[in-house]
Amino acid sequence: MSSTAANDGYGIQASRHDLDGARDWMALICGPHGLEVRHPGDVRFRHSGTVLRSTACTLGYVEYGTDVTVLVRKGAPLNCYSISLPLTGEQKLAMRGRLWSSDEGKGLIVSPEETQELAIGGNCRKIIVSIPRPALRTVLETLLQRPLDGALVFQPDMDAANGDQAAWWRLVKFVLREMEQSAPLLNHSYLTGDIEHALLKGLLLSQPHNYFEELATLRSAPPHYLRRARQFIVDNARNDIALQDIERAAGVSRHRLFDAFRQHFGQSPMAFVRRFRLEGARRDLLEHRSEHNVSSIAMSWGFSHLGRFSSEYKDLFGETPSQTLKRTRVR
Repeated sequence: MSSTAANDGYGIQASRHDLDGARDWMALICGPHGLEVRHPGDVRFRHSGTVLRSTACTLGYVEYGTDVTVLVRKGAPLNCYSISLPLTGEQKLAMRGRLWSSDEGKGLIVSPEETQELAIGGNCRKIIVSIPRPALRTVLETLLQRPLDGALVFQPDMDAANGDQAAWWRLVKFVLREMEQSAPLLNHSYLTGDIEHALLKGLLLSQPHNYFEELATLRSAPPHYLRRARQFIVDNARNDIALQDIERAAGVSRHRLFDAFRQHFGQSPMAFVRRFRLEGARRDLLEHRSEHNVSSIAMSWGFSHLGRFSSEYKDLFGETPSQTLKRTRVR
């Protein structure tokens, strides 16, 4: 018995009661693999999911209804990274002479370049995320700003209860829930690509792999164009600065500039300018210690509206400029 259906051109589902049908369907999702089962007549395979538009990733649920073993061989690699998390039951991955167990608190990643066996319990119903190799490779090369020099291989076990990996799984579950509701917002062309790339970037930034340390090093060191932009702000903070000036100094697009500022400084370029100016004004106030200098110091740092300056100053430092001076005199 088999059935397939689509809800909007991107939703998919299948129900198969034969071993070959179950294997062939999942081969369409993940790529070539073997499938072994002790009692083929007990197969009650079900898969449902959504194919994401931009990267062709598939998010969904799968169950086989009986104990099965998925066989992946290095000579016939998968065409995707298969990431799964049981909602019920458990599964075990055998690879490199080791065995990794997986239940509702521990996910597994099957990397395509490895020889491995995944034993799935008959009572296991799990979330499965299939990410095509080219899509993940492209995102990683963009983050590293260079071509990869070898295959991307993940650590197999993935914590679903703690830390950044658990946060990634919560994001997956959120997207699945919204897709099940046929949420029009998540299907909007302006959002789908961002959501997909957030899933791919989140996986690369949270789950250890053979490029993880290099990626962590790059994340901690601002890129050269961001250093140029920051130095331009430092050198010209007392003058009029427009966003276009920072873009020209950095030599990159506005979109890339905003992404870098948010990643490394947690704010937009112009918010960085305002904070730098406020911190400079505070240093001058503490140095001069004269109340009549508040307005002149504020204006020297580009604040022409003194009321707004005082309000922003208080929001950042927890006291008004006058209170800063008063506290300094008392001390």
